[in-house]
Amino acid sequence: MKLDIGCGAHKRPDYYGIDRIAMPGVNWVGDLNGTLPFPDDSVDDIAVCRMLPYANDLEAALAELYRIGRHGTVLTLLCPYAHHFRHGANPYLKHRFDEHTPRYLTPRFMQPDEGLRCPPIAPYDYVPPLPYDFRLLRMELFYEPAFSPPLYEPEELELLKELQANVVDEILYRFVIVKDALSDDEWRRLCLLEPSEPHAVLQLRNRQVAPD
Repeated sequence: MKLDIGCGAHKRPDYYGIDRIAMPGVNWVGDLNGTLPFPDDSVDDIAVCRMLPYANDLEAALAELYRIGRHGTVLTLLCPYAHHFRHGANPYLKHRFDEHTPRYLTPRFMQPDEGLRCPPIAPYDYVPPLPYDFRLLRMELFYEPAFSPPLYEPEELELLKELQANVVDEILYRFVIVKDALSDDEWRRLCLLEPSEPHAVLQLRNRQVAPD
């Protein structure tokens, strides 16, 4: 089984759609504030678009996603970026996500060779015992149209987002669910996979810079 959580009216045909609002294609109306209606270790692919920050209890929501996923399941998360005034002003967003977040979701962080780097979280580098293990495969930023490539070089964007807010709109993560031994070679192979992407991610990829 494959889950498209937060699919809206654009659920992928071969996925089971979950959303908070009943819309065409939504198979189950619900959110991440309770038990998901699936057995342990029953889901092969999970995408969650813009719903995780609204969960009342982030650890419980992540633990539930971990419960239903199999060892090796890829978890795709699309989240509002923490350092944007629009998201900061949203009173319903309960959790913040940026480049540091993946280090808090695994007892054994591994930095992918390609893509964005996860900065160290020292001196606050303590991560408590976790009921899950999500290891990062890839991380990507979606910029506001005024800053979208190729208007700026990657080095310029990196500097801009460190100096000011409202440069990055959303952040995309791909994790692998680890429940058993996972070799470094297998993890690197998963890092290179190009999984199917939910509609919300495709929309962001197709977003064009507004004309003058």
